[in-house]
Amino acid sequence: MFDMTNINVNSSSSESRHVKTLILGSGPAGLAAALYAARADLEPLVLTGTELGGQAALTFAIENYPGFPEGVGGAELGDLFQKQAERFGARVEFDSAYSADLSSRPFKVTADSGDFQADSLIIATGASPIHLNIPGETQQTGKGVSYCATCDGWFFKDKKVVVVGGGDSALEEGLFLTRYASSVTIFHRRDSLRAGAVLQKRALAHPKMKFVWNTVLTEVVGDEKVEAVKTKNLQTGEESVFPTDGLFIFIGHTPNTKMFEGQLEMENGYIKVDERMNTSVEGVYAAGEAADSHFRQVVTSAGMGAAAAIEVTHFLERETA
Repeated sequence: MFDMTNINVNSSSSESRHVKTLILGSGPAGLAAALYAARADLEPLVLTGTELGGQAALTFAIENYPGFPEGVGGAELGDLFQKQAERFGARVEFDSAYSADLSSRPFKVTADSGDFQADSLIIATGASPIHLNIPGETQQTGKGVSYCATCDGWFFKDKKVVVVGGGDSALEEGLFLTRYASSVTIFHRRDSLRAGAVLQKRALAHPKMKFVWNTVLTEVVGDEKVEAVKTKNLQTGEESVFPTDGLFIFIGHTPNTKMFEGQLEMENGYIKVDERMNTSVEGVYAAGEAADSHFRQVVTSAGMGAAAAIEVTHFLERETA
């Protein structure tokens, strides 16, 4: 689990708080931004959001982040990011923003704890899992339907589980599930995977993993818990019922940017930024999966966060010059 030892939990307050740099999100982008902003004496305040450490913290093992030849746990990496940023003066508070007014500076951000007035803003709100939106999915969430193998894999010891997806996340989480489940069957709507070559090779060779191609799920079956999924072959149209104890869904993410609709330029929900992380509003920057629909990697998100903080530094320096 993510270490909350040094995270301040704010109580509700009606007073508005002024900060030089406000960072929304505690994933790799947000915490990397906090590190760089803190080293520049910008006194950054990070509002964590509801997912401490972001999506990365839900990943059991990250094997492609530089400096960790044996891999590193997602939650552990998030803890290290946080401690390093705090070492230089960043403040991290367990709080969630839900509205923003970017029409004038200082920018106004309203969170659970109250209002903030920010001279500069870095948006690193990340993205949330996409649902299949099929019958039974919502009703069985928490009763066998999950979007986080790291969180829920332990509950499926010696059980049969289904994974939906064909990218890196689906295979990474599917491989993690083999630690517990007796079998992991991956359903993919295409006839080939989108995941990286190393992951594909490992998954295809794993004795517990099976693959069903050109097939989608149409319903989750079960009363008190998941008992099976209904499937449809996209080539033949054949429908069938596949017994399973659990369903894990990894088909992508939706950027958490709704509060900025109509205020920032976006494309398919992702905040548009230039090569320096500038948004369409001067003084507002975006980094990580809130602004990245292509790479979506821990290392690229961290790099975007660092770049955003560097640009914030230049922006605030120009104002005082």
